[in-house]
Amino acid sequence: MRTQESSASLSEVHQSIDTTQPHRSKWRRILAFFGPAYLVSVGYMDPGNWATDLAGGSRYGYTLLWVLLMSNIMALLLQSLSARLGIVRGRDLAQANRETYPAPVNFILYILAEIAIAATDLAEVLGMAIGIQLLTGLPLMWGVSLTVLDTFLLLILQRYGIRKMEAFIIALVAIVGTSFLVQLLIAEPPMGEVVKGFVPALPDETALYIAIGIIGATVMPHNLYLHSALVQTRKISKTDSGIRRALRINFADTAIALNLAFFVNAAILILAATVFYKAGHTGIADLHEAHRMLEPLLGSKLAPILFAVALIAAGQSSTVTGTLAGQIVMEGYLRLRINPWLRRLITRLVAIIPALIVILVAGEEKIGELLVFSQVLLSLQLGFAIIPLIHFVSDKQTMGAFAIKPYVKAAAWLISSVLVYLNIRMVFNEAEALLTADNPWWVDGLILAVILGFMALLVITVIYPWLSRYRKMRSAQMHPANVSLGDLEKPVYGRIAMALDFSQQDERVIANALAQGNPGTHYVLIHIVESASARYFGKDAHDFETQKDQEQLDTYIRLLAQRGVKATGQLGYRHRAKEIARIVKAENADLLILGGHGHSGLKDWLYGETVNYVRHKVHIPVLVVQ
Repeated sequence: MRTQESSASLSEVHQSIDTTQPHRSKWRRILAFFGPAYLVSVGYMDPGNWATDLAGGSRYGYTLLWVLLMSNIMALLLQSLSARLGIVRGRDLAQANRETYPAPVNFILYILAEIAIAATDLAEVLGMAIGIQLLTGLPLMWGVSLTVLDTFLLLILQRYGIRKMEAFIIALVAIVGTSFLVQLLIAEPPMGEVVKGFVPALPDETALYIAIGIIGATVMPHNLYLHSALVQTRKISKTDSGIRRALRINFADTAIALNLAFFVNAAILILAATVFYKAGHTGIADLHEAHRMLEPLLGSKLAPILFAVALIAAGQSSTVTGTLAGQIVMEGYLRLRINPWLRRLITRLVAIIPALIVILVAGEEKIGELLVFSQVLLSLQLGFAIIPLIHFVSDKQTMGAFAIKPYVKAAAWLISSVLVYLNIRMVFNEAEALLTADNPWWVDGLILAVILGFMALLVITVIYPWLSRYRKMRSAQMHPANVSLGDLEKPVYGRIAMALDFSQQDERVIANALAQGNPGTHYVLIHIVESASARYFGKDAHDFETQKDQEQLDTYIRLLAQRGVKATGQLGYRHRAKEIARIVKAENADLLILGGHGHSGLKDWLYGETVNYVRHKVHIPVLVVQ
């Protein structure tokens, strides 16, 4: 486990696909952009969405097709904003949040994002397990347990690069789409009635509730994090025309991919309407029941097999993208990277354990309730992804000419308000059901505290970026009067210390240090060893990482000596910030230069960032190189 020093999102594949190669044909350069939106689109057709589509089609026929279309348009706008953030600013949503909100708020946002990803993965686990059970008859508990094996599938895909991963996901999406296309051809829905379903109508209050469920399950929070990072796998020309071209092509990519997702969701609803609603089976919303009824009602053994295959493919494709989203969230908020297999295994176990407990304690019939609970957890997170995103792409200071237009901003805020309202309503309905139950007083108190905290965080998420920008504008307008600079003497530094982390940032740190010195200056190079052995044994550690760090430090000193620069090196151990401050004092340095990232991640919130700690512990000028 190590801190991520590079600011690039998904650094191992960052800008790995070059869209600027002039020797390629025009169409090959355009096709190089296509791919990220297909990874995102699987979140819109995952097993968590199937229940609402089945319920809407079996109960109201084709009437709620317009809700699917409207929710798809909402998703298209929000995903295009997510892509815009990544293309223009080179930041994913997690990184942008970290740079904008205070540390305590970011910590909560990070926890919520991880909960949302775990809830998403829970839906994929249950969907795949149900699909395996429907196809093979394997007990649900064994199906849930088997889903841990797809951890290794992700590792194989990552070894072959982002393009191969995109091709794999597109293949799974094609399997899902083809399965439902064949089922529709078998069902032969009346197209005249299908078209009427795109006319807005709500027959009764229950239809409104199902419509809320469809819309509420449309935009997955992790997809907004995912899309803003995936677009950065493309290397683009950073000129105005290059950025505009990337925005146009990515919008087309998003439109095509989300329309494919719309087709899948519409196909599920149309299938349910044609097969179940027409036959009078208006209460079907369970995947098992839907699968069981397909064969007798359609008179085909192929339809239920295709249904199960599509369910497995949807779950598998969604679980791969969920893991990528988890990596993006962890790296963006914490600047912390762990091995992909470990990240995948942790995410999968967090999803599998609750599923196994529910099956063991309550039985397989309670799995449907667990699926609903996972969607409620997703609802909690949605506003905390959408609202910051709109703030970021609206900010002219950071987006420049690529900030969204006023009419787009108005549409985004309207959609955000609708989605947040629907999700708050869903959460409050669940909370009301819990509060009316016969609970101990402390349980009711805990539920109320969570609701109040939820609302307070929502208000902070909305207001803080505006307040932050207002403070910047006010500070820029304030000028002190009657200023006297006095006698200005250029400081002369005899000993300059620089903290190095052996990343690409070292070059900037060293260059700035040399710029502050003079021919007689002595430079002290400091590096803190962060291996587990070094943290425990300190300077007595002789592990491989310590040896390599010493070799790297010696290399820097040798390269500086070749330039006529006098330098020595010091390794530090255990606590990064304390060691830097100790060595600076021991070396009697006149100036300290260090990178702006330092030791980041969870320790930033627990102990304070390296820069903040060091500048309070040393009594010399500190230059922070960003």
